[in-house]
Amino acid sequence: MNIKFQVSKPVLCGNEKKYVIDAIDSGWISSNGSYLTRFEQAVADLIGVEECLSTNNGTTALHLACLALGLKPGDEVLVPALTYIASVNAIAYCGATPVLVDCDCTTWNCTTAHFEQAWTSRTVGVLAVHLYGLPSPVHTIAELCRSRGVWLIEDCAESLGATINGSPTGGFGDAATFSFYGNKTISTGEGGMLYIRDPEKRRMGRMLRGQGMDLNRRYWHPILGYNYRMTNVAAAIGLGQIEMVSYHLQERRRIARRYIQNLDPLVAGGYLQLPASIPGFDGTYWLFSAVLVNGNEQRRDQVMKLLSEQYGIETRPFFVPMHHLPMYKTSTTFPVSEFLSAHGLNFPTYTGLANHEIDEICEAVSSLVRKTA
Repeated sequence: MNIKFQVSKPVLCGNEKKYVIDAIDSGWISSNGSYLTRFEQAVADLIGVEECLSTNNGTTALHLACLALGLKPGDEVLVPALTYIASVNAIAYCGATPVLVDCDCTTWNCTTAHFEQAWTSRTVGVLAVHLYGLPSPVHTIAELCRSRGVWLIEDCAESLGATINGSPTGGFGDAATFSFYGNKTISTGEGGMLYIRDPEKRRMGRMLRGQGMDLNRRYWHPILGYNYRMTNVAAAIGLGQIEMVSYHLQERRRIARRYIQNLDPLVAGGYLQLPASIPGFDGTYWLFSAVLVNGNEQRRDQVMKLLSEQYGIETRPFFVPMHHLPMYKTSTTFPVSEFLSAHGLNFPTYTGLANHEIDEICEAVSSLVRKTA
């Protein structure tokens, strides 16, 4: 059966095409041009910081953050076991050791206590992830890091526009990174953004992004750098997208409310766990996610398979825990991360998904969840 409802798709409903044509007509299509600075400033304004650096994807933004903060071989960084692999790879790229941390069973995020319990004498930083758009408690995690003299990176790939007590994610730590991949709330196709609080370290991030070239002397490269720059064309798309970010966020929250309303009987019946609602924590519902309370990974996969084959509804499983992957395998177990990974799935979530379409999806989900229980 053909897929009727995709998990996600980019929706370009603003000035994206106009800006791309203008960028092309200007001749500035590579890593210089006015759209880069305009997009960077627009993101900085959204998260309430002074300056951001655009990158060619979210993974390179994470790598730059680690490098600029001085991460080196022998260091250890605390990072969730349940996350997308880029969060952990960026630490490994620097020759450092990711120390995996389990998460909370209700919020699906690591808490301050989780990180504190995993602390070692070699911990130099914490990389906190706002999983599926719900903020992790970085306001208290930041306090812990400051008290112990280590840095905090916020991985905001899934949380652009999320807030804690009105303050945007991305502004709590020493650095923050964002992703603009095609399935994100706003997209540049491939793209990322980096914020570093300390101006000197931010300057280092800018140099590292541009092949290590001195910012005041062309073709003088005093350090080893990388080509992690965004193009002006991608930034033109990004500017058109971020001008519409309030609309895209409103749409995701509308979609989430409809899912919650329709799926609440499954929650009451003990079949399903839905995203947590925490006072003061305003998430983005990057993807609307749910966890099957009973059964095992095979049951979850069966539900996903039947949704696709019988109803044309595409879903995605939760991320595989990092300690189940060959390069990060460890004898330590992370029971909550393992349970969520085996039981969680993501539903179609994108701007324009109509209420009656959500109702149709929920009807199919309700039927299959009950039948397979």
